[in-house]
Amino acid sequence: MDTLVPVLYIVAFALFIYGLMGLTGPKTAVRGNWIAAVGMTLAVVATLLQVEHNWLLIAVGLVVGAALGVPSARQVKMTAMPQMVALFNGVGGGAVALIAWSEFRSTEGFTAEPTHVIVASLFAAIVGSVSFWGSLVAFGKLQEIVPGRPIGLGSAQQVVNGLLLLGAVACAVVAGLGGAAELWIVGVLVLAAVLGVLVVLPIGGADMPVVISLLNAMTGLSAAAAGLALDNTAMIVAGMIVGASGSILTNLMARAMNRSIPAIVAGGFGGTATLPGAGDGVERTVTSTSPADAAIQMAYASQVIVVPGYGMAVAQAQHAVKDMAKLLEARGVEVKYAIHPVAGRMPGHMNVLLAEADVAYEALKEMDEINGEFARADVTLVIGANDVTNPAARTDPSSPIHGMPILNVDESRSVIVLKRSMNSGFAGIDNPLFYADRTSMLFGDAKKSVLEVTEELKAL
Repeated sequence: MDTLVPVLYIVAFALFIYGLMGLTGPKTAVRGNWIAAVGMTLAVVATLLQVEHNWLLIAVGLVVGAALGVPSARQVKMTAMPQMVALFNGVGGGAVALIAWSEFRSTEGFTAEPTHVIVASLFAAIVGSVSFWGSLVAFGKLQEIVPGRPIGLGSAQQVVNGLLLLGAVACAVVAGLGGAAELWIVGVLVLAAVLGVLVVLPIGGADMPVVISLLNAMTGLSAAAAGLALDNTAMIVAGMIVGASGSILTNLMARAMNRSIPAIVAGGFGGTATLPGAGDGVERTVTSTSPADAAIQMAYASQVIVVPGYGMAVAQAQHAVKDMAKLLEARGVEVKYAIHPVAGRMPGHMNVLLAEADVAYEALKEMDEINGEFARADVTLVIGANDVTNPAARTDPSSPIHGMPILNVDESRSVIVLKRSMNSGFAGIDNPLFYADRTSMLFGDAKKSVLEVTEELKAL
């Protein structure tokens, strides 16, 4: 047994890393998930082989977890996937916080425990609790249970957050001295919980993809700390992989928005509704178009760039878009897809949707790769994307998104925007692109509009 357990762990770690490598592309993502799942199964088996357990409780836990998790994962719509990611990630952080509490109780207040076990347990308690409650708020904002606009305490926000953090650390210090009353570890969890709620509430909807990624990294780091306290190698390695990859992704996404992570945590932008044309006293008009006109423009174009956004996800229009693109390509039109790093509600949201529709991975172009192409594009078709195409990010220093890199859609010879209405995007600000001379609006459900354009293409 002393040899078998380490061997199983080593194999599990190799499968974790190999599975993660598979997630670099849609074609290998499913296989990568399965490989990582096999690795996790081996890690669980190895852990159960080490010590005596209450097998009845373990069986009940597995049954309850499977009964809740499997149906949820199978039935969730792609548009609700960001919410599920936030919720499942939060559950991981909550589990780590409870493990830290259990460790406190089982050791009678960390009595005679090594320093590294105490520090790791208390770190896991604070970070895990922040991650759990913060993830619940993120879930609420994405599910529109909680308003997407920033909800904060104004100038007192950072002071209150700082006091909560100091209070949680102070309670942790007392709890870590050994033999302290259980009230202190409860205080750690409660103060960290309030901190998690108050950190995420003031962050606007436009920053939610970064927040989800950051909370995911925090859950990984807390799991690694719990593994250190429990002397569980699987938790240490898996937690560090999640923590490191989540931290890298968070940094990349923040850079893609030209924002710093501290600035986002201090209170992100988004959520303040601005009416079209408000603020400068100028009345603006938009140019409407029809499916027939849109079809003619694209049919006789040399290059069409499709810019997907959350509107495409809501309408589940990705398959219709793929069918429309096939017709255009059959006519000799080159079709590319411009993917902004924070389009949608979570990292890679648009990539997942288009991969589901079997769009060739080579046709998906990242922002830096495609931005130089817009000036040469005959038509750019924007499907439900808003903030990531807003030229105010380049031209208006007063805009909340000023400085955020965007897709240079406004440089195209012609722009067709598919939207249900003139409502603002998740950032809650107006988009001057919609009023530009070269832009026309095709109002309606994205899937229905694309299907109508496709029928017009067939008739040409």
